[in-house]
Amino acid sequence: MIKVILKKGREESLLRFHPWVFSGAIAQIQGKPAEGDIVAVHAADGSYLAAGHYQIGSIAVRILSFDSDPQAPDFWVKAISSALNLRLATGLYSEDGNTSCFRLIHGEGDGLPGLIIDWYDGVCVLQAHSVGMFRSKNRICEALKEVFGDRLKAVYDKSSGTAPFKAGLELIDGYIYKKEGFDANECVVSENGRKFIVNWVEGQKTGFFLDQRDNRALVGKYAAGKKVLNLFCYTGGFSIYALTAGAECVDSVDSSAKAISLVDKNVELNGVASRHTSICTDAIEYLGKVEEGKYDLMIVDPPAFAKHRGALRNALRAYQRLNAAAIAKVKPGGLVFTFSCSQVVDKIMFANAVFSAAAQTGRSVRIIDRLCQGCDHPVSIYHPEGEYLKGLLLYVE
Repeated sequence: MIKVILKKGREESLLRFHPWVFSGAIAQIQGKPAEGDIVAVHAADGSYLAAGHYQIGSIAVRILSFDSDPQAPDFWVKAISSALNLRLATGLYSEDGNTSCFRLIHGEGDGLPGLIIDWYDGVCVLQAHSVGMFRSKNRICEALKEVFGDRLKAVYDKSSGTAPFKAGLELIDGYIYKKEGFDANECVVSENGRKFIVNWVEGQKTGFFLDQRDNRALVGKYAAGKKVLNLFCYTGGFSIYALTAGAECVDSVDSSAKAISLVDKNVELNGVASRHTSICTDAIEYLGKVEEGKYDLMIVDPPAFAKHRGALRNALRAYQRLNAAAIAKVKPGGLVFTFSCSQVVDKIMFANAVFSAAAQTGRSVRIIDRLCQGCDHPVSIYHPEGEYLKGLLLYVE
């Protein structure tokens, strides 16, 4: 195995089990690794630290193991089984449960940096964010077949939009495995008893935003009897929870006609169409035209405004403007669920942006809950950067 030797004193983060080795920490590389190769990382004194995927960029090695060989025949089966045990412990994976979709592998949170796998009623949708994971996809598929047996219907690789495009990989989405007789690109899944159509071929990400499951349920807790606005609604997850919980009415707004079409199908699927209106337009423009006090409850869940640190300042301004508009328009005594999924915007930055937004409106605003991603998107205690989704539930007088 090729050796990566660190500079003196730069092993501290690995001794604390952080899963990244930055290029600036490397003193020398003994050998010529190709991108995606497994390399052994050693301290300056020669002591072994960990092994992981080598890659070109500021993060030079993504650690797969601190104590075992990632090339061992049973590595992937053990890693996937470990992740599944968490989902079993939280009750997400069961044959008779009322939830049939969840995230199975969440990158660093499950000890597998660069890998995402979502489970949709027996279909695993895989996204590789690194060359090493992309090159490992067939071994991962075989391990999935061994772990799940007959319950596995298919494995679909959807890495074309996530794997490094400059690495010379053949990034064509498609099935790695199909069980005999399986022939579908979408299915109906259940989440806490609600039904959703998921299309892993044409949908965003892997087909559904699983990280908001617990926050959708919280919206349901507060929605009964209320007039609800769901901005950036995508396929209508928050809308379905609000409607099935007894909301008086729900308006779902998104600029994507394809997303709005799926909202309408999901509303029909759950039998709540009579109290729902779909609006295909820019969410920010719509909010600007809304009359004050029309809505008792608003959900503000925009796409990531900042995907890298260079966009941070503009993103914080955008979050401030958007939240100021929502706080200004919600009915007195109303609620605003507001979120950021930008990893470079930490929860303190986001809270400060919302604070500035509230101050701008002059209204009395109180935080009644702090929100985050679901338990199937775990955060390694050694990798706090994994806590990417943050939200606030605001009470506005």
